[in-house]
Amino acid sequence: MTRYIHGVGMTKLGVEDRRTHEMSYDAAMEALDDANMSINDIDAVVLSNCETKKTGERQKLMPSIMSSMFQKKMPMVQVPAVCGSGGSALWAARQLPYNNILVVGAERLASNSTQNVTHEILMAADNIYEQTEGLVFPGQNALVAQQHMIKYGTTHDDLALVALKNHENAYSNPKASFFGKKVTLEKIKKAPMVASPLTLFDCSLSVNGAAACIISNDKSDIKMKASSLVTGRLPAYESEDMTSWTASKQAADEAYKSADISSQDLDFAEVHDAFTSVELINYEDLGFCKPGEGANLIRDEVTKIDGPFPVNPSGGLKAKGHPISATGLTQIYEVAKQMRKECKERQLSKINKALAQNIGGAGSTAVVHIFERIGG
Repeated sequence: MTRYIHGVGMTKLGVEDRRTHEMSYDAAMEALDDANMSINDIDAVVLSNCETKKTGERQKLMPSIMSSMFQKKMPMVQVPAVCGSGGSALWAARQLPYNNILVVGAERLASNSTQNVTHEILMAADNIYEQTEGLVFPGQNALVAQQHMIKYGTTHDDLALVALKNHENAYSNPKASFFGKKVTLEKIKKAPMVASPLTLFDCSLSVNGAAACIISNDKSDIKMKASSLVTGRLPAYESEDMTSWTASKQAADEAYKSADISSQDLDFAEVHDAFTSVELINYEDLGFCKPGEGANLIRDEVTKIDGPFPVNPSGGLKAKGHPISATGLTQIYEVAKQMRKECKERQLSKINKALAQNIGGAGSTAVVHIFERIGG
């Protein structure tokens, strides 16, 4: 089904302690204003929120809360897929038989303790072998990174370059957590160890925030060419190859086929860099390069904002922030802003075709969207 982006909205990501429904409302209203629409133009709403019990909000029915805020009764559904929730919500919205659909993702994470946030996020891992061994997501991804280093000769210096690139991009992104904050390569390399080989600056940061977009059957300047969602195994150790995530590769292949393009036709991409090693693996799984050659792209500055193929011009999860359920929609916000030439200092020159990839778990759920800019 052909859909078009009609409006996007996003709160600034950070640690400001605001209630989930307030952030959701702000992002939704910005998207409506951007689309020159009112809530009365919307036929259905798809929400993304993990609904943790530990935020102190003591609320569970986000769709009904949104209905109360907008004072409108219409179909509203919620799509949870942990870190891949935002992308999954957009995929689900695309399947619905309505004309104008508002998609909203929001999370309130930074208002909690590190212990509680870690406990909540860990529930997206296997609870028999991984959780009982305390294998938190930095630990899981560290093991994956180790395998990539052993198999392909990737180094921590390569991962540091990924972090540096994304922090340089976030420096000019007013919505990013690290907006206006200088992070040097020296600081990245001297960061404390979290789970070898991953240090502090290899890990994305948990933030509060919300994002929204409106999709429609009616034409606009941004066409949603394809959207593919694939769910695979839960624990990473079930992978046939620890250095590649099958769900992501399959979702990308299906999206390219549906859009009738190849990875070489893309101008830029927003990918799920929950860890710097994940960005390198995504280069390979999404077909930007051959398996094992991901490090070459960052060494040769291919994926920098002024390189031949920019990746994560927003700063990515690494430096923009990772608001879990909203993350996939923050990527759509960036794609739309780039295609409309509204990114100022970090504006890209080639913006006709873009990919956005969102992942839930350690490669368990993968969503790939492809967009095309219409007109001049």
